[in-house]
Amino acid sequence: MTAALHLAADATGTSADSGAPVRRSRAERQAIVLDTAERLFAGRSSRSVGMDELVRETGLGKMTVYRLFKSKDDLVGAYLSRKAATLLAFIDAELVRLQGDPRAALLSVVDAVERDVTRTGFRGCPFNNVSSEYDDPEHPARSAAADYKFELYSRLERLAEQVAPGHGEDLAAQLHLIIDGMYLSGGLLGPDGPASHGRRLAERLIAIAQGRA
Repeated sequence: MTAALHLAADATGTSADSGAPVRRSRAERQAIVLDTAERLFAGRSSRSVGMDELVRETGLGKMTVYRLFKSKDDLVGAYLSRKAATLLAFIDAELVRLQGDPRAALLSVVDAVERDVTRTGFRGCPFNNVSSEYDDPEHPARSAAADYKFELYSRLERLAEQVAPGHGEDLAAQLHLIIDGMYLSGGLLGPDGPASHGRRLAERLIAIAQGRA
């Protein structure tokens, strides 16, 4: 099979109802690869999953996958970037829903972390887990994780400044540390360990900052 035919075959699937070929868009193929990567990485680790295994699991051809992602490093970075976009979109929706009540908005972020930590199959923060596997600070995984942490902190800081004018930077940093601590402790000691105190600690720190303000 020539490369062109190989790529054409990879770009199509078969309808379960009619048996007729269905052409997949580039976005659909990217989603297949990233969904597969998320499943495999979450179950083990990104380093333990080879590209050959990932390609097999996608059901796409090797050339197609490498057309979408030039390297394993690029794929890992894209995986974390997509996860970051999903989480930040959720947080932004919560901030809109709770507009006018910045304290409730801050606590809703902590509540979302608590729900994540207590869900079945939780294995820790994916940004911490994956980025810790790579030493190079310029690695796409490290960059994607750092970008996410920065964007999360920026949102916390904007809300914290509304809650406690003049003390937003300190409060945001403290809440950011609580979130990281909940993920780390929840992954190692379970949801009933120190992570279960995150919400109460966040409430206490907010009250202290408001008192100072």
